[in-house]
Amino acid sequence: MTIRVLIADDQPLMRAALSMSLRGEPDIEVVGEAVDGVEAIELATVLSPDVVVMDIRMPRLDGVAATRHLTQSGQAVPQKVLIITTFDLDEYVVEALRAGASGFLLKDATSEELARAVRVIAAGDALLAPSVTRRLLDNYAQRLLPPAPNGARVPDTITKREFAVLRLIVRGLSNAAIGVELHVAESSVKTHVGHLLAKLEQHDRVQLVIYAYETGLIVPAGKPPVRD
Repeated sequence: MTIRVLIADDQPLMRAALSMSLRGEPDIEVVGEAVDGVEAIELATVLSPDVVVMDIRMPRLDGVAATRHLTQSGQAVPQKVLIITTFDLDEYVVEALRAGASGFLLKDATSEELARAVRVIAAGDALLAPSVTRRLLDNYAQRLLPPAPNGARVPDTITKREFAVLRLIVRGLSNAAIGVELHVAESSVKTHVGHLLAKLEQHDRVQLVIYAYETGLIVPAGKPPVRD
C-alpha cells in the first residue's frame, strides 16, 4: 500500500529537499506541497493524505494551529501529522504534540529517518521512542505543568496491566520492548495500547503520555500513583 504524503513548509528549498527524499521511496507518494498552514488545510481536505509533514513556523497560519485543525475529532478523516523543526526543545513542538501531532523530526534528519518516521506514523504509531522526544515531554511536564493533583487515581476502567503498559509508554518503550519488560507477546501489548487509547479517548501514544502527565497519573521524577 502506498503512503500518500502532503508536505507543508514555507521554504522552497526545504520543500524540495523533503519531497526529493520521499519520492525516492517505492512505498511513498508525495501528493502535494503547501506553503503555509492555510494551504496545508486546504490541500489536506482535498487530497486526504495519509501523513502531513508539517513545519511549525509558517506565515498566515503556523503548524501548531494547522495541526490542531487537521487532527481534531470533528474532522471527517482526522489527519496524522509529523512535525519537522529546527530546534528539538522548541516549546512550539510541545504545543504541536498537544494539538494532536503524532511526533516530530529535526530538519537535519537523514532521508532514511524521514521515510521511517512517515511509515511509523502512517501505521498508526507515534514517533515517541527517540530520546529527544522523551526529553522534550519530560521538560514540558516539569516546567510548564501545574503541580500534579495529590492522590491522582487511575480510572476504574483501566486494568492493572493496562496501567503497567501506560507507565512503560511514558518511559518511551516500543511495543516490543514493553512485551519483554512485562513478559507478554507484542500482540498483547498492541491490544492493551488499543484499549488505553479507546478508554482514555486519545488518538496515539504521544497523547497518552501528555494525558498521563496532565492528569497527574504519572509524575516526572517521582513515583506514579498506586492503583487500589
